[in-house]
Parts: sequence; structure tokens; C-alpha cells
Amino acid sequence: MPQNHYATMQRIIEYADSVYPNVPELTELRAASGLSDFYFDRLFSHYVGVPPKRYLQFLRREYALTVLESSHDLVEAAFHLGLSGTGRLHDLMVTTEAVTPGEWRSAGAGLEIRHARQSTRFGEVFIAETDRGICELQFIENQNDADLVSQLRKRFPAAQIREADKARANVAAYLEEGNGARPEVFLSGTNFQLKVWQALLLVPEATLVTYEQLAVAAGSPAGVRAVASAVAKNPIACLIPCHRVIRKTGAFNQYRWGATRKKMLIAHEAVRAS
Repeated sequence: MPQNHYATMQRIIEYADSVYPNVPELTELRAASGLSDFYFDRLFSHYVGVPPKRYLQFLRREYALTVLESSHDLVEAAFHLGLSGTGRLHDLMVTTEAVTPGEWRSAGAGLEIRHARQSTRFGEVFIAETDRGICELQFIENQNDADLVSQLRKRFPAAQIREADKARANVAAYLEEGNGARPEVFLSGTNFQLKVWQALLLVPEATLVTYEQLAVAAGSPAGVRAVASAVAKNPIACLIPCHRVIRKTGAFNQYRWGATRKKMLIAHEAVRAS
């Protein structure tokens, strides 16, 4: 999906936010897109699969609060099953393999990391891969590759890092098809961060959780701030679904790669589930 499609959807959602709580008319959305009426209708149908007004319903705080309430039991069951040892992480949408403490201390010694860009429906991403899976996945805003690689070297100072012609993992297909593609991830972090990120993996698609729920699932009910910090430091966008965590008020903010993108990810999953 070309990058400019994401930019068009971003304009539409930001316009809808600007007139909230009013629901914009179709003519207003067409005008906000900057496209012809014909092309806007065609693009929106292709990108989302439902009419614009219905899509915008999934971006409202009222929708988020409803999902939080209706999915509470499902989420709690998923947490209990997955983190009690009776569930298996490789049965989830994304498989994961954590580094050992020795590997964490080695700072990536003996590790080869290849990086590349890839276009997705939610914008261009920077993918860093090892033979054991993706170790970093970021949506690209205004960063250049040199800055992104520099940040990667800070995480893995002893690793061999090189540019690849293209990424092995098809992240675009995963975002398009959901369960259709299962990229593996190679997680590196503190024990606490790993607990939080593994708890995130247990949040089903098209459901939402609060930071408080996630703290309980990670075994730190009193550590909501620490959990929020671990969520913010998630190095692997989408595959570790930190976009499914929202405030208990229903607010969609607090997302490393932008609140608008977070809304789009949540809405797209809701559309697919419905």
C-alpha cells in the first residue's frame, strides 16, 4: 500500500478529530482528503472496506469505552491462560523468542542485524532483523536511515549491522491480513520489560486494555507507571501490540508513533473483526 494512502487517511482522521463531537458529512471528508470525489470513494473502500462514517465510529472515545467493558472477561481469560504457563506464546499471532541474560549483557556480540525499509498501509517502516526474528520495527516519521541505524547501534553496540536490499519478514502482509502472516520477533530487554511485552502479546486483536489491566497481567498491579514506561519503550511496533493499550477514560493518546496512527490501527482491527 503506497505511503501517500496513509497520509490521506491521516488528513481525514485529523479533520474528523477537529470537528468532534460532530460527525462530519461525506462531502467534508472528501474535501479534507484533497482528492476527487471519485478517487476518495474508491480509495476509502479499498483501504478500509466500510463507509467513512462507520469507520469514524471506531475512532471515538465512546467506542473505546464500550470495547473496554465488553472485552474485559475475554482479556482477563487470555492473560490468565497465557501467563499461567498453560498457554503457549507460539500459538499467538506473533511468535517470540527472548534473549538470554548472557546475550543481553553481550550487547549483541556475534549477532548480525540487517535493516531495510518497507511500505505498509500505515506508513513506511524501518525493520531490523536477525536470523531469529525482528529485533526492531519502527514507523518512520522524519528520521533518516543514519539516525535510525545510530539508535539501533545504541541498543546493540557489539552487533554487526548492515543494510539489506529488502526485509525478509513481510510486515505489510501481516498488517493487511492479520493472522495470515506470522513474523517472528527477537526480544531484548530487561526481565520486567519482557513480562510487559509478553503480556501485550496476549491482548487479542480488536480488543483494548487499560494500563492498570496490563500491570496486573505483568504481575505488578502497583507498578502502572513502570508498565506504561515499558509500553512506551516497546521496540517492535504492531507485532508487540502496544496500540491496544489505552487510558481507562477511553483516550487514544500516548503512542510512540502518533495518536492518529494508533487510532487507525485500532479502527482497522475493529473493521476486520466486524
